[in-house]
Amino acid sequence: MSKVVWKPGTFINPVPAVLVSCGTMDKSNILTVAWTGTINSDPAMCYISVRPTRYSYNIIKESGEFVINLTTEELAKATDWCGCRTGSKFDKFKEMNLTKEKANFVKCPLIKESPVSIECKVKEIKELGSHHMFIAEVLSIDADEKFIDSKGAFDISKCNLISYANGGYYTQGKKIGKFGFSVEKKKK
Repeated sequence: MSKVVWKPGTFINPVPAVLVSCGTMDKSNILTVAWTGTINSDPAMCYISVRPTRYSYNIIKESGEFVINLTTEELAKATDWCGCRTGSKFDKFKEMNLTKEKANFVKCPLIKESPVSIECKVKEIKELGSHHMFIAEVLSIDADEKFIDSKGAFDISKCNLISYANGGYYTQGKKIGKFGFSVEKKKK
């Protein structure tokens, strides 16, 4: 089978579908983002890419902070809805029955229903074209204790996280290995 050449585009899939909360506890918004990821481990850094035309863009640019909230199968409708509606016309927390939770290091609310919320401080904004990339330092990872196992590790397999690919939302599959499994010596 041979490969067909397509025009250049965004085809690194799947990617996380996350809810980014911004603003303050009193005046907040939620933005759905699929262009997000880890960019450094020490210091811990991540990014979100946002169109400058989005309502949340200026909120994040002016405050210099945001929270990445991982999404689950249970949050799929809210994830899609928050990406289709503007915060200039809707209170997305109210419309989607989401609960604001006070963060530890930023003024933005966490989304209580999310299994993991990542508090972020903007370090740099890269204007790339259709989207501007907010490069941020991770200030805190806020994890729901019900997903922490008896050894103190976060068990991501219990979260039912969703991802986004080619216009669709998908649940994540089963674990098929761990880092280093391909070179691990067999136990006798």
